[in-house]
Order: sequence, then structure tokens, then C-alpha cells
Amino acid sequence: MSLRRIRLVVLFSLLCMVSLAQEKKYPQLGIDPIEKIISAMTLDEKISMVRGSGMGASTGDGPVAGWVGGKVPGAAGTTFAISRLGIPSIVLADGPAGLRIDTARVNDSKRYYTTAFPIGTSIASTWDTEIARKVGEAMGNEIHEYGVDIMLAPAQNIQRDPLCGRNFEYYSEDPVLSGHLAAAVVKGIQSKGVGTSIKHFAVNNQETSRNFIDAIVSERALREIYLKSFEITVKEAHPWTVMSSYNKVNGVYTSESYDLLSTILRDEWGFDGLVMTDWYAGRKYPEQVRAGNDLLMPGRKSENKKIKEAIESGALSEAELDRNVKRILNIILKTPTFSKYKYSNNPNLKKNAETARIAAADGIVLLKNEGNTLPLKLNKIALLGNPSYNMFIGGNGSGEVYKAYVISMQEGLDKLGYNVDENIATKYKQHIKEEQSIQPQRTNILQKFELLPEIDWTQNELSDVAKNSDVAILTIGRNAGEGSDRNVEKDYYLSSAEIDLIKNVAEAFHAQNKKVVVVLNIDGVVDVVKWRDYADAILIAWLPGQEAGNAIADVISGKVNPSGHLTSTFPMKYEDVPSAAFFPGTPIERPETAIYNEGVFVGYRYYNTFEVAPAYEFGYGLSYTTFGFEDLKLSTNEFKDQLEVSLTVINKGSVAGKEVVQLYLSAPSGKIDKPNEELKAFVKTKLLNPGEKEQVKFTIKASDLASFNTSQSAWVADAGEYTVKVGASSKDIRQTKTFTLKNDIIVEKVNKVLAPSIEFKEMSKQ
Repeated sequence: MSLRRIRLVVLFSLLCMVSLAQEKKYPQLGIDPIEKIISAMTLDEKISMVRGSGMGASTGDGPVAGWVGGKVPGAAGTTFAISRLGIPSIVLADGPAGLRIDTARVNDSKRYYTTAFPIGTSIASTWDTEIARKVGEAMGNEIHEYGVDIMLAPAQNIQRDPLCGRNFEYYSEDPVLSGHLAAAVVKGIQSKGVGTSIKHFAVNNQETSRNFIDAIVSERALREIYLKSFEITVKEAHPWTVMSSYNKVNGVYTSESYDLLSTILRDEWGFDGLVMTDWYAGRKYPEQVRAGNDLLMPGRKSENKKIKEAIESGALSEAELDRNVKRILNIILKTPTFSKYKYSNNPNLKKNAETARIAAADGIVLLKNEGNTLPLKLNKIALLGNPSYNMFIGGNGSGEVYKAYVISMQEGLDKLGYNVDENIATKYKQHIKEEQSIQPQRTNILQKFELLPEIDWTQNELSDVAKNSDVAILTIGRNAGEGSDRNVEKDYYLSSAEIDLIKNVAEAFHAQNKKVVVVLNIDGVVDVVKWRDYADAILIAWLPGQEAGNAIADVISGKVNPSGHLTSTFPMKYEDVPSAAFFPGTPIERPETAIYNEGVFVGYRYYNTFEVAPAYEFGYGLSYTTFGFEDLKLSTNEFKDQLEVSLTVINKGSVAGKEVVQLYLSAPSGKIDKPNEELKAFVKTKLLNPGEKEQVKFTIKASDLASFNTSQSAWVADAGEYTVKVGASSKDIRQTKTFTLKNDIIVEKVNKVLAPSIEFKEMSKQ
């Protein structure tokens, strides 16, 4: 070796030694205390830690110029890395109905698909926390194996009004059902070693003016309805993160509200994770930091400047910044990225699709079944309606999933041996192809999938169709998504063409003593009153994910006995909705304020209390068998610390099935207005064979008796008589028992925060 080369080797070795010596000066995350890590950061590094690393464009088919997403193309964002301190960048991705990442990658011929699961409303319609957990586990598998650390899900705002464009992502009009189902999903996802971000916290119940709308809501309605779902999930499932919403609540943006994010979420509920903003939410960045909104996503350069100016001026303390950095680092320590997990990019998509199929089938709701129309024998089927061949499987926006395939209803029925009229199928496929060719091309994920015009069948044509078929299945579709709300006339109500199609098909088939089944492939509540009498059977399939056709065929055939129940009320007309007169707010042209005048009387709480007849009530759902509820017992007639409830459910029919048991409670309402009854607990039985019984048990605690008393800033159980009501829906109550509470119980005293910024009159029974 030459002298010159020896000198170069020695010099290189010395440089390496110097570099190693310098690295040893810096503490390392995971080895040294977090406080030491933070002390070693510069102010600029701390500010970088509380904001994302930016967001570029994504098409679903792969990254485009300027895309910032790190190792997972199509992810929603990443955090900043500080390599000298051993802090990696972690990956966040969308996904209420499945992981949303790009399918294609640069210089890679492989496609990276994920599973499109049923929408949130469909999962909730199962009323089955075990199924919800299994869906979460399947999602968690894909999150983990695709290199994502945190999924921005589940979404659990209240379905306050049927017109909310993102209701499909949400679970229910009821916070107890929503809270426990979301908790099950969170547990399932996080069991795989990855995190969740429950959203949108809070009172994000519309898309119109979502970036600036001020939701004016009473303290009581806020606590009992709009925060309760999140509270249940936080306490039961311990999500890693919470996402604050775009809107204001009582005058303050949620991402800037210390009362919401710190006083309630952390101090009262004990949340110990991190809070992140929704993407580009809020206005005052230093106020977000102070409020305890730890991570500002997806990250903007202006945030650095504004936060630094606030610290230098003393308007924001560095201690507040350090607090938020600490919470972020604590979450990073949990992630697969920090543990250097070697993700496979090969999740178990086959198994996960099976889970999606099971969940979709169990979430299907049987609304009507005259003369035991369903299940169908292996007859020749006239399959009508565009969605029968081109199904809506999910909504648009951040809830959209890039899947490998979609099973149509025709495919699902064919697989089970049904004879679907091929001439009709060919006509529909050609019609759909022609209509799609003239539709404007979608340019972004917020653009809706448009409804295509239906085929204009003549009555003679339909008479011929009926002659050549044994039964008609007609599918009606609806789709919605992020960025806009639904329209009453064009979306909630069926069009005259759709109603005429149902009517004409019914006339043609009924004239030949043949049945008509209507399948609703819908994103949320629609009108059924104007046309339901024409149908012999009605199924709600919701937006059922990529296994749509298989799941629907499973129920139509009887392979799966439908056991789904409604999670929101179907009204007789839209005007009956308690929020209808106030949605989406004022002024009408560009709403800035949404006043929640209905108070706590949301959904069935309103219909039952004010005796407004629904088309189908909350909790409603039929089966191919019948169930009996027997022998309701209470452990005591006088409530003290808690009370045990038990009853027996028996399958009285001829086929195996599952039943949803719903426990409602009526409370004394002398001191404050209270709904006639409120859901407090629920359970789904196992699959019961004919004649088989199952004993169901519930525990009622003092917190279940309590309402929020604004004047006392406390959850109070009022003395008096309570009625336990157990049934198959909010109206179908099968068994009741009463008990008494001798004295008032102050269950929990809370902080006086988030009072309405303006005065308004709430709905009242008085």
C-alpha cells in the first residue's frame, strides 16, 4: 500500500472517530429520557416536530411531481425526523373504510392494493363489537404490513342530519352505539401494533362550510350527544391519537380550544395520547399549540414563522411547545417505524376480504319481507338498476380506498348458482359503458361518483322481462363524500324516474304473481315512503365494500340470515328530521353559524319523545326467523351502586339466526327535560339454532342513570323511578321492569366550559 493511500485511510478513520464522538454527544430517543432529548433540540427543531413535513399530490395510481410522503406513496402525511437524536419520521394514512395509499410506485410494476371494507354505517349496523374488532384487526394487518404507523380513523361524529355528506363514514345518530363500535375498531387496529386517530373532534356534523362553520350547541347537548361517543372510545380503547375538526364550537375553532382539547379530553377523560389537526385546519397556529393540539398537519411553512414569533414575544411559552413535543415523541416510541419493523408490503388480502364479506353481510338490514319473499330459491332473476352491475362500494374523499376488485351483484348471484338474465345484464353493461363515456372525468377524490341515468324501460318490455324471469331484483344507488352535503330533492328523495321504475317493475311482475326485491345501495338515509309499498322485500346493503355482490347474495340466498339493525331513524319525510329547519345553518347561501336548536333530541330521542311516527325506527331490522325475549330480571328494585339485568332470548323460528338485544332506560324528568328513553347497552347473540336459547346480561351503573345538569356542571342521576326497556328496536320493546333511586347521585362534577357564545332556545317538552 502506498504512503499516500495509508495517509488517506488514517485520515478517514480519524474522521469516523470524530463523527462517532460527536454522535455520542447527542442523546438518543428510546435510550435517553425524553426530557433529555427535548433539551438537546434547537427551538427550530422543536417547532418542526409539532408540524407535519408537508403534503404533495397523489392520484391513487402513484406519486406525482412534488409528492411528499416518504416511504408509503399516497399516505396522508408524515412527521419530521431528527436523525442526530434518533427520531424517525412516522407515516399517517387515511382510512375509515380501509387503508388509503397509492397502488403504484416509481420503477415498480407491482400493484399495492388494500381492502375496501364496508363503510362505518354498515359496520355499525351489525351492532356487533366482535365483528367490528375483527374488521379493525384486518385493517391493522394492512396498516402494519404497508409501513404505515397511524391510521386516520375511525370517524365517529353523530349522524345529526341525513344530509351530512360524510354520514357514511360515521356510525350512528346515537353516541352509545357509536362509541362502543368505534372502540372495538380501535382495539382491533391497535392490537396489530399500529395507531389510530379518532375523528373529527368534535361537532363536525356537516360538510357545508366545514372549514369555518360555528356549531352553536348547549353544554348539555354537547356533553350527552356530541362528545359522549368520543369519551366512550377514549376511555375504553385508548386510541393513540385524536384528530381535532375543522369547525368552531361555540365561537372557537376546535383545534384552538384549550377547553376542549385539554380541560375535557385530557383532564376530565384522562387521554394521554397526542392530538393532531385535520389537514390545514385552524387559523392561529400558536393558539393551537397552547390548546394542546400537539401536531399541526400536514405542515405549512407559515406555521414555523408564527409559532417562533409567538415564543420570542412571550405570547407562547417554550414550556408549552416542549409539552407537545413530548407527547409526539411518546407516540413515535410506540410505532413500527421506530422499532424498525421490516414491513412486508404483503398483507393477508385474501383473509381480509373474507372479513369484509362477513361484516358486509351482517350489516345488511332487512326492512321488509312480505310473504317470505326472501330468501330466494335458485330462480331466474331479472336483475335491474345500474348499481346491480356498477355498485357504489364506498364514499369519496379521504374515505375512498384503492382496491383490487369489486364484486358486482351479478357476480355474487352467479357464484351461488342463480340464473341472472344475461340479456338484461348485457343491456345494462352497454348502457353503463355509454353513459360513463360522456361523464366528466374525475379530477380529485372530493368529486362525487355521479348517478347515471337509468334505462327507460317501456311497460311492454317490462312485461316481457317478467314473463322470462321468476323474480325481479332492482337496485337503487346513492353516493356521497367529503367536501359537500347531500341535496334533499336530488339525493334524499328518489327521482321520479327511479320511483317510476320501481312502480312499473312492480306492476309488471305483480301482474304475473311474481315478487320484486329492492336493494338499497346507499350512503345514508333516503326516503322510502313514496315507493316502499311497491316492493315485496327491501334490503339496505349500504356501501358494502369490495365484496359487495358476494355479501348481498349471501343474504338473498339465505346463506346468511340478515341480522343488521338501523343505526339511524328513517323518517316519514325529511321535514320530520329534528334538525331539518336548521341544517346546514345561516345564512343559507354560505352558512357561518349552525345552531343546534334540537338540543339532546337527536334521532330517536326526538321521534319517540314527541311521538313523531318514523318510517323505520332506530334499531329496526327483520330476520328470516323470529325471536322471543323472556324472563327479564333485575338484581334489585332499588338502585345503589349498580344493577344487574338479565333476560333470555329464544329463536322461535325455523332457521338459525342472530338477534340484537337493545336496552333502553327511561329516567325521571321532573328537574330537566329528558328523552322518553335512551339506549344504554346492546349485545348481539351468537347464532341461535331453532329453539335454542341464550341468556343475556347487562350491568347498569350510576353513570347510565345520569343526565348532564348544566346548572350544576355535573352528571346527575335524579331520584325517582326508572324503567328498563329491552327490545329489538327503539319502538319494539318486548320486556320492561322498573326500579327506584332513593336519592340524587352526583356521578361526576366537571368543569364549566364551552358554553354557547350566543343565546338560543332549545327544543323542549314543556
